[in-house]
Amino acid sequence: MKSFSGKITWLGHAATLIESPRGTRIAIDPFHKKNPKFPPGFDWGRLDVLAATHAHFDHFGDDAIELAKTSGGTVLAIFEMALHVASRGAEKVTGFNKGGSLTLGGVEFRMVAADHSAGASPGDRPATYAGEPCGYVMTFEDGFRAYHAGDTNVFSDMALIGELYAPDLALLPIGGFYTMGPREAARACELLRVGRVIPIHWGTFPALTGTPQELLKEIAARKLATEVIDIMPGESWPR
Repeated sequence: MKSFSGKITWLGHAATLIESPRGTRIAIDPFHKKNPKFPPGFDWGRLDVLAATHAHFDHFGDDAIELAKTSGGTVLAIFEMALHVASRGAEKVTGFNKGGSLTLGGVEFRMVAADHSAGASPGDRPATYAGEPCGYVMTFEDGFRAYHAGDTNVFSDMALIGELYAPDLALLPIGGFYTMGPREAARACELLRVGRVIPIHWGTFPALTGTPQELLKEIAARKLATEVIDIMPGESWPR
């Protein structure tokens, strides 16, 4: 399998920090202030890109928008959500849409579909429309490709993501209740034909009962060769 010369750090829930081979720092769904699994004392530091999968408070809510204002990074989001983030005071925001791509800091970001809801509820107010959910396939300077699915159920067009973009690694939610669980995530690995998976969006809250061990069992039942990279919040891959 293809190696990666950067670093991926899982920070609990869907929050992820990626350092590309040439040093581009990417925060995906940087939910931290109310994230009970966020590593104590962790500092995001300089950020070049903040990629938003959707506007729910536990992905790109009030704390993520505040981080966008102070970190110096450019927010990437689906078009309507980009308008929402800009209206909240973030100055560096780029909105695009599914199927589109752009390159920042040597990393290509391809926006792909997700099957979820996506309303924004700033300050715990009732949710308002902020575009649709999405995921990202990132192609790094060394050619390695990682797919961050955001919040999603399994959907058959994951086979197209696998065919068109051939990710080497997928970050997939497995907690259940709000997203797919281990059974569905194993099927997602099969559709994507992906060699490695990092389970995310599990263990944060009591409703998210899926575990990496259950994902391993489901992958084994399907006789897949997918490697499950079981890391805890604050840990990185490659180790």
